[in-house]
Amino acid sequence: MNDTNNDGPSREVLSDDAIRKWAANHHPWAVGTGSDRLLRTFQFEDFGDAMKFMAKVAPTADKMDHHPEWENVYNRVSVELTTHDAGGVTQADLELAEAMNAAAHEVGTA
Repeated sequence: MNDTNNDGPSREVLSDDAIRKWAANHHPWAVGTGSDRLLRTFQFEDFGDAMKFMAKVAPTADKMDHHPEWENVYNRVSVELTTHDAGGVTQADLELAEAMNAAAHEVGTA
């Protein structure tokens, strides 16, 4: 297995310390049990804004070939980021999380 995607960010699993440090600096992102995923719930004014957020993130995820596990319930989008083929959190997850933060800022969170 190739640990990196030559067209994008590294797909090597980050250390627990690196993941926790990143999450501490990017609140409200949190580290899942076992440090194998990043978690966040975005809350918007309404369902339409939640859908706008997901539509803004989708092209970035496709371009990165790195797709989130996410769920939408009315005005909330719950996200879990992990790189399945690497078995944990990689630089790709951090970059997608930052793109999600930017998209949420553009749409406007509640």
